[in-house]
Amino acid sequence: MADEPKRHRIEVACPECGKLQTEPALVVSTQCRSCRANFQVLDGKGVIRSHPVTRFAKPRKDSDPYPAPEPEAPKLLLRAGPATPPPRSFLKRWLQPIKPPREVICFKCEHSFKAISEAQSSQCPKCGGYISLLDHDINEPWNRRIETRGDVIIQKTGSVSGTTVRCHHLTVLGALAGSVECSGDLTIRSHGKIIGTVQCRHLHVEKGAHVEFLNPVTAETATIGGNVRGQIFCTGSVTLEKRAQLHGLVRTTSLIIKPGAKHSGTIEVITPPEPNVI
Repeated sequence: MADEPKRHRIEVACPECGKLQTEPALVVSTQCRSCRANFQVLDGKGVIRSHPVTRFAKPRKDSDPYPAPEPEAPKLLLRAGPATPPPRSFLKRWLQPIKPPREVICFKCEHSFKAISEAQSSQCPKCGGYISLLDHDINEPWNRRIETRGDVIIQKTGSVSGTTVRCHHLTVLGALAGSVECSGDLTIRSHGKIIGTVQCRHLHVEKGAHVEFLNPVTAETATIGGNVRGQIFCTGSVTLEKRAQLHGLVRTTSLIIKPGAKHSGTIEVITPPEPNVI
């Protein structure tokens, strides 16, 4: 543009500071070289833009002082609350119902707490001990120790011998020759002898099963539907279903014998402990 003839250039005054400057004759918009304001050129005159534009700040000299920082606006402290899950459709609630949290008992301090149903492991909030929540499905010979608060199923082709099973619910369809400690229910549907100690919340021997306990069984309640031989100690009631047979000592608060059931042995009725009144 330096070689352009002077007749093709015009003088335009800045509409904000009034400073004159030379521009091409076909100029549409420009920037003031003095105040850095952007403006339009209509009919050879500078006009303020009808819509806002970005302005560039003047270059600061070394002698100019730094501007004082503006005070920051006070920040609002928001308290994080529990996240609300998005609403689920009726079909999704029906096909995928939300499972309630599971109850977990620590192996070390026996502290009881709750964990989400999908968790595979947890940590005791009291002693900090690690607790496995994995389920086990045994369909082969097994002689390793099992310690989990998940559920264990011994299939018909599976067998557990020479070890201890500590879990929540235990279902026996195959062979079991070891000790059992369940925080939930022990369900037996097979024939055989259990040589180890047995502790559970509820003992359930289903119809058609033949079980012999070589050591006393300690439980809160028991339901016998098959043929059982051994000693059963319960802090609650013992129920003999129709055509059930129980041979051995029974120590319980109450013994319920339904029509067709038989019991041979000693019965010791104990008084349930009174609740502590504070």
